[in-house]
Amino acid sequence: MTILLKTNMTAAPSDFYEQQKYLRKIRALPLLTHDQEYQLAKEWRDQQNPKAVEKLITSHLRLVAKIAQGYRGYGLPISDLIAEGNVGIMQAIKHYDPDRGYRFSTYAMWWIRASIQDYILQSWSLVKLGTTRAQKKLFFNLRKTEKKLHPENQPDTELTLEKVKAIAKNLDVKEEEVWLMHQRLAVKDHSLNQPMQEDNDTQWIEWIADEGDNQEIQLVQQDELKKRKELFAKALACLNAREHQIIVDRRLTEPPFTLEQIGEKMQISRERVRQLENEAFLKLQKQIKRLVSKPGWHHI
Repeated sequence: MTILLKTNMTAAPSDFYEQQKYLRKIRALPLLTHDQEYQLAKEWRDQQNPKAVEKLITSHLRLVAKIAQGYRGYGLPISDLIAEGNVGIMQAIKHYDPDRGYRFSTYAMWWIRASIQDYILQSWSLVKLGTTRAQKKLFFNLRKTEKKLHPENQPDTELTLEKVKAIAKNLDVKEEEVWLMHQRLAVKDHSLNQPMQEDNDTQWIEWIADEGDNQEIQLVQQDELKKRKELFAKALACLNAREHQIIVDRRLTEPPFTLEQIGEKMQISRERVRQLENEAFLKLQKQIKRLVSKPGWHHI
């Protein structure tokens, strides 16, 4: 179900003066009574009336702006936060059931916050911070909880073991997760295309050495690996069906089958499986040596 609004009210402008105009405009929109809200929600749910859903959503745009203002400290444009919050409120209307008795604003605020928080998490760092429940809780509450527990400390004060334990207990997360999130929030991303010095055009990326093999060596290694695989597959043909299966189960499967498991499957003793494995392996070694001794073996 797609909601298409004729008005452009859900698209928050990026220009400062246009933003102020937008905020004044949504504040001027009339609030709905409980009965009006209930009737509009029913019209949308039962009749898919676009005018009803437009009126219901636009009357709550000031709620989106208010919630978005609470996330200004994350360094992202307020227009983007409002736009993401507007996405959240349109998601909320798809799932809202007016017959449950609670107001739409109470229900929608959770969708608005979730949409804004997801956007912040995706935009905060080039390295994915993670979206588990514990990680979200830490990201949005770590600094606030630290300040609450230790109001005398400066924001950049290093975490001690005592503080970590207190924060982990307060937020009901693991101590290791507190350490990791603190480290991630303490270090911001920096572009490798930035100049190393103000008066120098040399960029940081120019000083990063690739310690891996060059392309020529990689191609040679890939070619050699391919030849070895072909040789091994050719050598396997010298084994009978039972020997082949034992080699596959014991040497080519991860994790390998135990002797007991193979013995049960083949209805033979553990010791017999061990003997067959050793015999098959010796046969395989001899066959590989024989194939390698042939002129041009790598063309097999």
